[in-house]
Amino acid sequence: MTHDLLLTLRPLLTAEADAEAPAAGADPGDLEQAVWLRLLERLDSAGPPRDPERWLRRAVRFEARRCRRTTRRERPYASEPADAAARTPEQFALSAAGAGALRAAVRRLPGRCPALLGALMSPRDLTYRQIAGELGISQGSLGPERSRCLGCLRRLLIAEVAARGARG
Repeated sequence: MTHDLLLTLRPLLTAEADAEAPAAGADPGDLEQAVWLRLLERLDSAGPPRDPERWLRRAVRFEARRCRRTTRRERPYASEPADAAARTPEQFALSAAGAGALRAAVRRLPGRCPALLGALMSPRDLTYRQIAGELGISQGSLGPERSRCLGCLRRLLIAEVAARGARG
């Protein structure tokens, strides 16, 4: 039943999102995704709507209004973030030194942590699926593994900072 409902509503949702998106200043795909999420939440809590087509049209319009409100309230930054614009050579050097110290600390971590955190910090901006493929682990285990590795890194860095502070 649910699968049939989703297949039936897909063309209507695509058409409605395409129609509402320009006025909302939103991407049609974003509107579709928001409405699918609302429908799945409703299916979990209250079951399918009595009139699915009517519900879907109303949901698309609601999401479009929400996007318009959000767009009106959001303001772009007047300038670049402080860490990116008008940096002095000294600031660049300190930033590079900090990044180097972080990479050195990551290399000292146990197990798969250096490879995992190295992939997460990669300038290639890998997705979880790509990282999981490269490391040969399941995508679902990346989050917990990342959390454990970051905990190890935190403990390592706290110990180093405390040791430096004690020496003066």
